[in-house]
Amino acid sequence: MRRRCEFSAETSDAGAQTLALSGPLTVSTAGLLEGDLRRAAGSYAAIDLSQVSAIDTVGAWLAFRLADDHQARIVGASDQAQRLIAAVGGQRSEAAVRPHRARPLRRVLDSIGNYVAGSGSGMLAFLGFMGQMILAVGSLVRHPRRFRFKALVHQMELVGVSALGIIGLMSFLVGIVIAQQGAVQLKQFGAEIYTINLTGRISFRELGVLMTAIMVAGRSGSAFAAQIGTMKLTEEVDAMRTIGVSPVEALVIPRVLASTLMMLLLGFYASLCAILGGATISTLTLEIPFMTFLSRIQEVVPMHDIYVGMVKAPVFGAIVALSGCYQGMQVEGNSEEVGLRTTIAVVQAIFAVIVLDAFFAVFFTEVGWG
Repeated sequence: MRRRCEFSAETSDAGAQTLALSGPLTVSTAGLLEGDLRRAAGSYAAIDLSQVSAIDTVGAWLAFRLADDHQARIVGASDQAQRLIAAVGGQRSEAAVRPHRARPLRRVLDSIGNYVAGSGSGMLAFLGFMGQMILAVGSLVRHPRRFRFKALVHQMELVGVSALGIIGLMSFLVGIVIAQQGAVQLKQFGAEIYTINLTGRISFRELGVLMTAIMVAGRSGSAFAAQIGTMKLTEEVDAMRTIGVSPVEALVIPRVLASTLMMLLLGFYASLCAILGGATISTLTLEIPFMTFLSRIQEVVPMHDIYVGMVKAPVFGAIVALSGCYQGMQVEGNSEEVGLRTTIAVVQAIFAVIVLDAFFAVFFTEVGWG
Protein backbone atom coordinates (compact mmCIF):
# COMPACT_ATOMS: atom_id res chain seq x y z
CA MET A 1 0.00 0.00 0.00
CA ARG A 2 1.26 3.48 -0.91
CA ARG A 3 2.29 5.48 2.17
CA ARG A 4 0.26 8.60 2.92
CA CYS A 5 1.47 12.04 3.88
CA GLU A 6 0.28 12.85 7.39
CA PHE A 7 -0.02 16.08 9.31
CA SER A 8 -0.25 17.28 12.87
CA ALA A 9 -0.84 20.65 14.50
CA GLU A 10 1.48 21.85 17.28
CA THR A 11 0.84 24.89 19.48
CA SER A 12 3.75 26.91 20.81
CA ASP A 13 3.94 28.68 24.15
CA ALA A 14 2.94 31.91 22.40
CA GLY A 15 -0.25 30.28 21.13
CA ALA A 16 0.80 30.07 17.47
CA GLN A 17 0.00 26.83 15.67
CA THR A 18 2.48 25.03 13.42
CA LEU A 19 1.32 22.53 10.79
CA ALA A 20 3.84 19.68 10.64
CA LEU A 21 3.80 17.46 7.55
CA SER A 22 5.47 14.04 7.47
CA GLY A 23 5.95 11.37 4.81
CA PRO A 24 6.01 11.75 1.01
CA LEU A 25 4.44 14.97 -0.30
CA THR A 26 3.97 14.00 -3.95
CA VAL A 27 1.29 13.86 -6.60
CA SER A 28 0.10 10.47 -5.31
CA THR A 29 -0.53 11.73 -1.77
CA ALA A 30 -1.35 15.42 -2.23
CA GLY A 31 -5.01 14.78 -3.12
CA LEU A 32 -5.78 12.84 0.08
CA LEU A 33 -3.79 15.28 2.19
CA GLU A 34 -5.64 18.27 0.75
CA GLY A 35 -8.99 16.69 1.58
CA ASP A 36 -7.91 15.95 5.16
CA LEU A 37 -6.63 19.50 5.64
CA ARG A 38 -9.89 20.94 4.33
CA ARG A 39 -11.89 18.94 6.85
CA ALA A 40 -9.53 19.91 9.69
CA ALA A 41 -9.71 23.62 9.09
CA GLY A 42 -7.40 25.74 11.22
CA SER A 43 -5.13 28.75 11.27
CA TYR A 44 -1.38 28.16 11.17
CA ALA A 45 1.58 30.48 11.62
CA ALA A 46 4.15 28.07 10.14
CA ILE A 47 4.32 25.05 7.82
CA ASP A 48 6.97 22.56 8.98
CA LEU A 49 8.42 20.36 6.21
CA SER A 50 11.33 18.90 8.19
CA GLN A 51 9.69 15.44 8.29
CA VAL A 52 8.79 15.33 4.59
CA SER A 53 10.68 12.40 3.02
CA ALA A 54 9.98 13.20 -0.67
CA ILE A 55 8.51 16.13 -2.55
CA ASP A 56 7.67 16.91 -6.16
CA THR A 57 6.16 19.89 -8.01
CA VAL A 58 2.59 19.09 -6.96
CA GLY A 59 3.66 18.76 -3.30
CA ALA A 60 5.60 22.01 -3.51
CA TRP A 61 2.57 23.76 -4.96
CA LEU A 62 0.38 22.41 -2.12
CA ALA A 63 2.86 23.59 0.52
CA PHE A 64 3.17 27.01 -1.10
CA ARG A 65 -0.60 27.40 -1.32
CA LEU A 66 -1.06 26.42 2.33
CA ALA A 67 1.50 29.02 3.37
CA ASP A 68 -0.07 31.63 1.10
CA ASP A 69 -3.62 30.97 2.35
CA HIS A 70 -2.64 31.14 6.04
CA GLN A 71 -0.02 33.89 5.64
CA ALA A 72 2.40 31.41 7.23
CA ARG A 73 6.11 30.83 6.79
CA ILE A 74 7.63 27.57 5.57
CA VAL A 75 10.27 26.07 7.88
CA GLY A 76 12.41 22.96 7.81
CA ALA A 77 12.33 22.61 4.01
CA SER A 78 15.17 20.75 2.30
CA ASP A 79 17.20 22.29 -0.53
CA GLN A 80 15.12 20.44 -3.12
CA ALA A 81 11.86 21.56 -1.47
CA GLN A 82 13.06 25.16 -1.37
CA ARG A 83 13.91 25.11 -5.09
CA LEU A 84 10.56 23.62 -6.06
CA ILE A 85 8.60 26.01 -3.84
CA ALA A 86 10.52 28.97 -5.27
CA ALA A 87 9.77 27.74 -8.79
CA VAL A 88 6.03 27.26 -8.30
CA GLY A 89 5.75 30.38 -6.18
CA GLY A 90 7.34 32.43 -8.95
CA GLN A 91 4.46 31.47 -11.27
CA ARG A 92 2.08 33.44 -9.03
CA SER A 93 3.96 36.62 -9.75
CA GLU A 94 1.68 38.98 -11.67
CA ALA A 95 4.59 40.40 -13.61
CA ALA A 96 5.58 36.94 -14.82
CA VAL A 97 2.18 36.16 -16.35
CA ARG A 98 1.38 39.58 -17.71
CA PRO A 99 1.71 39.41 -21.53
CA HIS A 100 3.89 41.87 -23.33
CA ARG A 101 1.81 44.37 -25.29
CA ALA A 102 3.45 46.68 -27.75
CA ARG A 103 2.49 50.32 -28.06
CA PRO A 104 -0.49 51.17 -30.32
CA LEU A 105 1.68 52.77 -33.01
CA ARG A 106 3.93 49.72 -33.09
CA ARG A 107 0.94 47.39 -33.37
CA VAL A 108 -0.53 49.42 -36.24
CA LEU A 109 2.76 49.42 -38.12
CA ASP A 110 3.17 45.68 -37.52
CA SER A 111 -0.30 45.03 -38.89
CA ILE A 112 0.40 47.12 -42.00
CA GLY A 113 3.71 45.35 -42.54
CA ASN A 114 2.16 41.92 -42.14
CA TYR A 115 -0.60 42.86 -44.58
CA VAL A 116 1.88 44.11 -47.20
CA ALA A 117 4.04 41.00 -46.82
CA GLY A 118 0.97 38.78 -47.00
CA SER A 119 -0.25 40.57 -50.13
CA GLY A 120 2.87 39.54 -52.01
CA SER A 121 2.55 35.87 -51.11
CA GLY A 122 -1.19 36.03 -51.74
CA MET A 123 -0.59 37.41 -55.22
CA LEU A 124 1.82 34.59 -56.02
CA ALA A 125 -0.69 32.03 -54.74
CA PHE A 126 -3.44 33.55 -56.90
CA LEU A 127 -1.18 33.46 -59.95
CA GLY A 128 -0.56 29.79 -59.21
CA PHE A 129 -4.31 29.24 -59.00
CA MET A 130 -4.79 30.97 -62.36
CA GLY A 131 -2.09 28.75 -63.82
CA GLN A 132 -3.99 25.68 -62.65
CA MET A 133 -7.12 27.12 -64.27
CA ILE A 134 -5.35 27.61 -67.60
CA LEU A 135 -3.96 24.06 -67.52
CA ALA A 136 -7.39 22.67 -66.67
CA VAL A 137 -9.03 24.59 -69.52
CA GLY A 138 -6.38 23.30 -71.93
CA SER A 139 -6.97 19.76 -70.72
CA LEU A 140 -10.73 20.10 -71.23
CA VAL A 141 -10.20 21.47 -74.73
CA ARG A 142 -8.19 18.37 -75.58
CA HIS A 143 -10.67 16.05 -73.84
CA PRO A 144 -14.10 17.72 -74.09
CA ARG A 145 -15.90 14.62 -72.82
CA ARG A 146 -14.46 15.28 -69.38
CA PHE A 147 -16.31 18.58 -69.09
CA ARG A 148 -19.15 18.35 -66.55
CA PHE A 149 -22.17 19.82 -68.34
CA LYS A 150 -24.56 18.74 -65.60
CA ALA A 151 -22.48 20.58 -63.01
CA LEU A 152 -22.48 23.67 -65.24
CA VAL A 153 -26.27 23.58 -65.64
CA HIS A 154 -26.71 23.07 -61.90
CA GLN A 155 -24.49 26.04 -61.06
CA MET A 156 -26.26 28.20 -63.66
CA GLU A 157 -29.52 27.44 -61.92
CA LEU A 158 -28.08 28.33 -58.51
CA VAL A 159 -26.35 31.50 -59.67
CA GLY A 160 -28.96 32.75 -62.13
CA VAL A 161 -32.43 31.28 -61.94
CA SER A 162 -32.59 31.15 -58.14
CA ALA A 163 -31.43 34.76 -57.91
CA LEU A 164 -34.04 36.26 -60.28
CA GLY A 165 -36.44 37.16 -57.49
CA ILE A 166 -34.08 39.00 -55.17
CA ILE A 167 -32.15 40.72 -57.98
CA GLY A 168 -35.37 41.80 -59.70
CA LEU A 169 -36.78 43.26 -56.47
CA MET A 170 -33.53 44.99 -55.59
CA SER A 171 -33.17 46.52 -59.08
CA PHE A 172 -36.81 47.62 -59.15
CA LEU A 173 -36.35 49.48 -55.86
CA VAL A 174 -33.05 51.00 -57.00
CA GLY A 175 -34.81 52.25 -60.13
CA ILE A 176 -37.47 53.88 -57.96
CA VAL A 177 -34.79 55.61 -55.86
CA ILE A 178 -32.89 56.87 -58.92
CA ALA A 179 -36.00 58.27 -60.59
CA GLN A 180 -37.42 59.83 -57.43
CA GLN A 181 -34.19 61.48 -56.30
CA GLY A 182 -33.31 62.55 -59.82
CA ALA A 183 -36.72 64.12 -60.30
CA VAL A 184 -36.37 66.09 -57.06
CA GLN A 185 -33.14 67.67 -58.29
CA LEU A 186 -34.24 68.21 -61.90
CA LYS A 187 -37.52 69.80 -60.78
CA GLN A 188 -35.57 72.83 -59.60
CA PHE A 189 -34.77 73.57 -63.25
CA GLY A 190 -38.11 72.48 -64.69
CA ALA A 191 -36.47 69.48 -66.37
CA GLU A 192 -38.37 66.57 -64.85
CA ILE A 193 -38.66 64.96 -68.28
CA TYR A 194 -34.94 64.23 -68.19
CA THR A 195 -35.57 61.83 -65.35
CA ILE A 196 -36.13 59.26 -68.10
CA ASN A 197 -32.65 59.89 -69.52
CA LEU A 198 -31.07 59.66 -66.09
CA THR A 199 -32.83 56.44 -65.14
CA GLY A 200 -32.25 54.70 -68.45
CA ARG A 201 -28.58 55.52 -68.94
CA ILE A 202 -27.45 54.94 -65.35
CA SER A 203 -29.36 51.65 -65.20
CA PHE A 204 -27.84 50.17 -68.36
CA ARG A 205 -24.33 51.58 -67.93
CA GLU A 206 -23.65 51.37 -64.22
CA LEU A 207 -26.05 50.45 -61.46
CA GLY A 208 -27.82 47.54 -63.13
CA VAL A 209 -24.63 45.56 -63.63
CA LEU A 210 -22.80 46.86 -60.56
CA MET A 211 -25.57 46.12 -58.06
CA THR A 212 -26.08 42.71 -59.63
CA ALA A 213 -22.38 41.90 -59.27
CA ILE A 214 -22.44 42.92 -55.61
CA MET A 215 -25.51 40.78 -55.00
CA VAL A 216 -23.95 37.79 -56.78
CA ALA A 217 -20.75 38.25 -54.76
CA GLY A 218 -22.66 38.15 -51.48
CA ARG A 219 -24.92 35.31 -52.58
CA SER A 220 -22.97 33.02 -54.92
CA GLY A 221 -19.35 34.04 -54.28
CA SER A 222 -19.73 33.29 -50.58
CA ALA A 223 -21.43 29.98 -51.40
CA PHE A 224 -18.53 28.96 -53.66
CA ALA A 225 -15.99 29.68 -50.92
CA ALA A 226 -17.99 27.88 -48.24
CA GLN A 227 -18.75 24.82 -50.38
CA ILE A 228 -15.21 24.27 -51.62
CA GLY A 229 -13.74 25.15 -48.22
CA THR A 230 -15.92 22.55 -46.50
CA MET A 231 -14.86 19.98 -49.08
CA LYS A 232 -11.23 20.81 -48.29
CA LEU A 233 -11.83 20.25 -44.57
CA THR A 234 -13.60 16.93 -45.12
CA GLU A 235 -10.76 15.87 -47.47
CA GLU A 236 -13.11 15.42 -50.42
CA VAL A 237 -10.77 17.49 -52.59
CA ASP A 238 -7.84 15.23 -51.67
CA ALA A 239 -9.99 12.20 -52.39
CA MET A 240 -10.74 13.58 -55.87
CA ARG A 241 -7.04 13.95 -56.58
CA THR A 242 -6.44 10.42 -55.31
CA ILE A 243 -8.88 8.88 -57.80
CA GLY A 244 -7.50 10.99 -60.65
CA VAL A 245 -10.16 13.73 -60.84
CA SER A 246 -8.91 17.31 -61.11
CA PRO A 247 -10.63 19.50 -58.48
CA VAL A 248 -10.19 22.54 -60.71
CA GLU A 249 -11.98 20.82 -63.59
CA ALA A 250 -14.75 19.42 -61.41
CA LEU A 251 -15.33 22.29 -58.96
CA VAL A 252 -13.86 25.55 -60.21
CA ILE A 253 -14.44 25.71 -63.97
CA PRO A 254 -18.21 24.96 -63.87
CA ARG A 255 -18.70 27.65 -61.22
CA VAL A 256 -16.64 30.25 -63.09
CA LEU A 257 -18.42 29.58 -66.38
CA ALA A 258 -21.84 29.63 -64.74
CA SER A 259 -21.15 32.93 -62.99
CA THR A 260 -19.72 34.50 -66.16
CA LEU A 261 -22.61 33.48 -68.38
CA MET A 262 -25.39 34.21 -65.92
CA MET A 263 -24.04 37.65 -65.01
CA LEU A 264 -24.54 38.63 -68.65
CA LEU A 265 -28.23 37.77 -68.41
CA LEU A 266 -28.72 38.95 -64.83
CA GLY A 267 -27.15 42.34 -65.59
CA PHE A 268 -29.53 42.97 -68.51
CA TYR A 269 -32.47 41.69 -66.46
CA ALA A 270 -31.55 43.96 -63.54
CA SER A 271 -31.37 46.98 -65.85
CA LEU A 272 -34.83 46.27 -67.20
CA CYS A 273 -36.22 45.91 -63.67
CA ALA A 274 -34.65 49.23 -62.69
CA ILE A 275 -36.28 50.95 -65.66
CA LEU A 276 -39.64 49.43 -64.72
CA GLY A 277 -39.16 50.79 -61.20
CA GLY A 278 -38.38 54.24 -62.57
CA ALA A 279 -41.40 54.11 -64.86
CA THR A 280 -43.65 53.12 -61.98
CA ILE A 281 -42.59 55.94 -59.66
CA SER A 282 -42.70 58.44 -62.54
CA THR A 283 -46.26 57.42 -63.32
CA LEU A 284 -47.28 57.86 -59.70
CA THR A 285 -45.47 61.10 -58.83
CA LEU A 286 -44.38 62.86 -62.05
CA GLU A 287 -47.53 62.22 -64.11
CA ILE A 288 -45.46 60.64 -66.88
CA PRO A 289 -47.47 57.78 -68.41
CA PHE A 290 -45.92 54.35 -68.01
CA MET A 291 -45.78 53.54 -71.74
CA THR A 292 -44.51 57.02 -72.55
CA PHE A 293 -41.63 56.45 -70.14
CA LEU A 294 -40.74 53.15 -71.83
CA SER A 295 -40.98 54.49 -75.37
CA ARG A 296 -38.88 57.49 -74.42
CA ILE A 297 -36.21 55.12 -73.07
CA GLN A 298 -35.76 53.71 -76.58
CA GLU A 299 -35.08 57.20 -77.92
CA VAL A 300 -32.72 58.59 -75.27
CA VAL A 301 -30.59 55.54 -74.40
CA PRO A 302 -27.95 54.90 -77.08
CA MET A 303 -27.07 51.33 -77.97
CA HIS A 304 -23.50 51.71 -76.79
CA ASP A 305 -24.80 52.14 -73.22
CA ILE A 306 -26.23 48.63 -73.45
CA TYR A 307 -22.96 47.36 -74.91
CA VAL A 308 -21.01 48.92 -72.03
CA GLY A 309 -23.11 47.04 -69.49
CA MET A 310 -22.91 43.78 -71.43
CA VAL A 311 -19.10 44.03 -71.65
CA LYS A 312 -18.71 44.61 -67.92
CA ALA A 313 -21.16 41.93 -66.78
CA PRO A 314 -19.20 38.76 -67.71
CA VAL A 315 -15.97 40.27 -66.40
CA PHE A 316 -17.58 41.00 -63.05
CA GLY A 317 -19.07 37.49 -62.96
CA ALA A 318 -15.69 35.89 -63.59
CA ILE A 319 -14.05 38.00 -60.89
CA VAL A 320 -16.70 37.04 -58.32
CA ALA A 321 -16.44 33.32 -59.10
CA LEU A 322 -12.63 33.29 -59.16
CA SER A 323 -12.45 35.05 -55.80
CA GLY A 324 -14.88 32.62 -54.20
CA CYS A 325 -13.28 29.49 -55.63
CA TYR A 326 -9.74 30.65 -54.85
CA GLN A 327 -10.52 31.42 -51.21
CA GLY A 328 -12.34 28.12 -50.87
CA MET A 329 -9.29 26.24 -52.13
CA GLN A 330 -7.12 28.04 -49.55
CA VAL A 331 -9.06 26.70 -46.55
CA GLU A 332 -6.88 24.72 -44.15
CA GLY A 333 -6.97 23.71 -40.51
CA ASN A 334 -10.42 24.06 -38.97
CA SER A 335 -13.99 25.16 -39.56
CA GLU A 336 -13.23 28.71 -38.42
CA GLU A 337 -11.11 29.06 -41.56
CA VAL A 338 -14.21 28.48 -43.70
CA GLY A 339 -15.97 31.53 -42.26
CA LEU A 340 -12.84 33.65 -42.53
CA ARG A 341 -12.18 32.71 -46.15
CA THR A 342 -15.83 33.22 -47.07
CA THR A 343 -15.73 36.75 -45.65
CA ILE A 344 -12.48 37.50 -47.48
CA ALA A 345 -13.95 36.18 -50.75
CA VAL A 346 -16.96 38.51 -50.57
CA VAL A 347 -14.90 41.56 -49.59
CA GLN A 348 -12.27 40.96 -52.27
CA ALA A 349 -14.88 40.36 -54.95
CA ILE A 350 -16.83 43.54 -54.17
CA PHE A 351 -13.64 45.60 -53.95
CA ALA A 352 -12.34 44.23 -57.26
CA VAL A 353 -15.69 44.83 -58.98
CA ILE A 354 -15.84 48.47 -57.88
CA VAL A 355 -12.22 49.10 -58.89
CA LEU A 356 -12.79 47.52 -62.30
CA ASP A 357 -15.96 49.53 -62.75
CA ALA A 358 -13.96 52.72 -62.22
CA PHE A 359 -11.40 51.62 -64.83
CA PHE A 360 -14.19 50.73 -67.27
CA ALA A 361 -15.78 54.15 -66.78
CA VAL A 362 -12.54 55.91 -67.67
CA PHE A 363 -11.81 53.56 -70.57
CA PHE A 364 -15.22 53.89 -72.24
CA THR A 365 -15.11 57.64 -71.83
CA GLU A 366 -11.74 57.75 -73.60
CA VAL A 367 -13.00 55.65 -76.53
CA GLY A 368 -16.02 57.89 -77.01
CA TRP A 369 -18.68 55.80 -75.29
CA GLY A 370 -19.06 58.18 -72.39
